[in-house]
Amino acid sequence: MIRLDVEQDSAEWHVARLGIPTASQFHRLLTPKTRKLGAGATTYMHELLAEWLIGIPAGPEAKSFIARGNDLEPWAVSYYELQRSVTTEKAGVCLRDDRMVGCSPDRLVGADGGLELKCPGAPQHVANLLDMQDDYFAQVQGNLYVTGRRWWDLMSYHPEIPAALVRVERDEGYIAALDTALGSFVADLLAARARLIARGAEPATSLAADFAATITTTGEI
Repeated sequence: MIRLDVEQDSAEWHVARLGIPTASQFHRLLTPKTRKLGAGATTYMHELLAEWLIGIPAGPEAKSFIARGNDLEPWAVSYYELQRSVTTEKAGVCLRDDRMVGCSPDRLVGADGGLELKCPGAPQHVANLLDMQDDYFAQVQGNLYVTGRRWWDLMSYHPEIPAALVRVERDEGYIAALDTALGSFVADLLAARARLIARGAEPATSLAADFAATITTTGEI
């Protein structure tokens, strides 16, 4: 596993993730309940191919980092560290060894854990208080898959409502199915890239890949 020390939502962060499947979208590849290929897999591939060609985010994550989450994150991290009596560490981007699959942990915790933070509005936070794991199951298991860590804490934070905080362990059955699904998806993605090049498409991310290689690599964690 490769770790890149970049600030989340920075230009370098976006470049490192361009054109590859990342954990926040794994629910589109493998549904948590049926563990079958998601109906949105083809659309997701088209988005990733578009990113690869134009060199900028093209899918839902292009607008995922809203100001509210950025403003509240330091408070949420402080609350979490106090509740768990730990110190967390920023992680930037974590990539599979082939650099074709990635995730962006909000924080790493010690040698074995991680933290996924959500800072939604009040209605969604209430929904998270009632039942949070289902909505983020694929993302959290994806983080565990990419990083190889043992557990992940999932927290929904709102400054005026009690936080929702749960610890999620590895689901080895889902992770094995995810590994198989990603293998097929990445193979199809690379084949589609080759077809586009054969038709004269010039990928902007060939330059982005060169740039990403210059980002500080921490290595295995």
